[in-house]
Amino acid sequence: MSKLPDTTQAVLIAPNIYWVGMYLKNDPFQCHPYLIINGNESILIDPGSMIEFSETIRKVKTLIDMKDIKYIILHHQDPDLAAAVPEIEKLINRDDLQIVTHSRISLLIKHYLVTSSYYNIDQHDNKLITSSGFELEFLLTPYCHSPGAFVSYDPDSKILFSGDIFGGIEESWDFYADETYFSKAKQFHQEYMPSKDIFNYALKKIEKLDIEMIAPQHGSIIEKKYIAKLIQDMKNLDCGLYIEEKYNQELTDTIEELKKKEQALKEHSLLLLEQSKRAEIGEMIGNIAHQWRQPLAIINTSLAILKEKNKADMLSKEEIADKLQKMEKRVLYMSETIEDFMNYYTPDREKSYFNIKEAVEKALDIVNLKSNRSIHLNLLLNDTHNIYGQINEFVQVVVSILSNINDLIAIKKAEETNITISLYEQNSLITLIIKDDCGGIEEENLNKIFDPYFTTKHKSMGTGLGLHIAKMIIEDNMNGNLSAKNIYLDDGRKIGAEFIIRVKNES
Repeated sequence: MSKLPDTTQAVLIAPNIYWVGMYLKNDPFQCHPYLIINGNESILIDPGSMIEFSETIRKVKTLIDMKDIKYIILHHQDPDLAAAVPEIEKLINRDDLQIVTHSRISLLIKHYLVTSSYYNIDQHDNKLITSSGFELEFLLTPYCHSPGAFVSYDPDSKILFSGDIFGGIEESWDFYADETYFSKAKQFHQEYMPSKDIFNYALKKIEKLDIEMIAPQHGSIIEKKYIAKLIQDMKNLDCGLYIEEKYNQELTDTIEELKKKEQALKEHSLLLLEQSKRAEIGEMIGNIAHQWRQPLAIINTSLAILKEKNKADMLSKEEIADKLQKMEKRVLYMSETIEDFMNYYTPDREKSYFNIKEAVEKALDIVNLKSNRSIHLNLLLNDTHNIYGQINEFVQVVVSILSNINDLIAIKKAEETNITISLYEQNSLITLIIKDDCGGIEEENLNKIFDPYFTTKHKSMGTGLGLHIAKMIIEDNMNGNLSAKNIYLDDGRKIGAEFIIRVKNES
């Protein structure tokens, strides 16, 4: 393309798109209005000041009737772009003429005595679609250099009408930019863009577009072959506050301070990670101890009975076999508990469908409630409900709940206790309820019982981890819910508590 076409006439830059500006001799601050011919809904972009008014109107009239202009796009509110609008309105003389701009800009343009209605792009999804189907897209570029600044993109011609962005100050003006254009655009952007950060925010939006040509309000029109490098050079440009030496130094100091803080945070994070690992190990050990306490007590009792009966020569082979079998079951459970907790945080743990009744029966056997004559068990279970997960984990949950009830019975020295375990399905949720009549939970503790390390028992009876881990298993590993509430009689007396496990039926 010629570097300087005949600027005494309108210059075609793409099909139906014209430059309609005026070449100001020896003026480094060239201003460029553009016209998009679109029947009786034609669009005039950044018409300029009264200096170019007569020449711009003359060029437009060689192309279309002024009454065919329905839209005037104003990318910002400065007089070099918008001052001629009131006079242009008179020539167009059209009731449905609209000023296309941002609402922040329309508040200021009215001071030119503009009388047309406003088409605020931020209230129209940042688009303009005419009745003929012609479409313009708008990208907001705030503070480049106006708070409401934006650029316009024609997806058909792939031309970006960029307002102040990519403008240049040129002593020797070329209509089309060449490879040296950045040196001409540099000064303009250093002085008019508020900061490197704000300018780069706009550039990152623009570089995502498929652009064949950039038509700025000032400077030269930029063809595709120069666009990518120009954007990259612009990104590295210090502008606005960045050219102020004091600000630059303060910014450098701030960045250095942030780097130091980032390093300190990394070191602190590593320390927290180590502490977390230690706490995790301690939590695991504490929970294993909690799960082992009941089986160990049963094994110890069985051994004591065997010893006493052996001394008295009262042991039969059948009784020895029975006690050994019970002890073997507890040892197996303890072994599985270690394995489960060792693998607790491993994401690929194997899961399968298991029967809930079977898991509850296994937990009852471990806690040994059935052999306690002072405990009356009411089991409302059936063997039709299966859920997806790890059976050993679910057993641990039930064991933790039952162990807490058992401890409470021992603490209160209750002579007779009723425990009801019921299982049912409702609204695709399988619900297991474990209910007792041991007097319930203190109201101030009800919201704390699932907290880690919370316990009202003596340290010899628990770590406060059992119910916490139980809740984690149900809610994190099985996508269910574990809760607890007190049970009251009609007269308001608290008689016990119930634990509710709800798991979605995925079978």
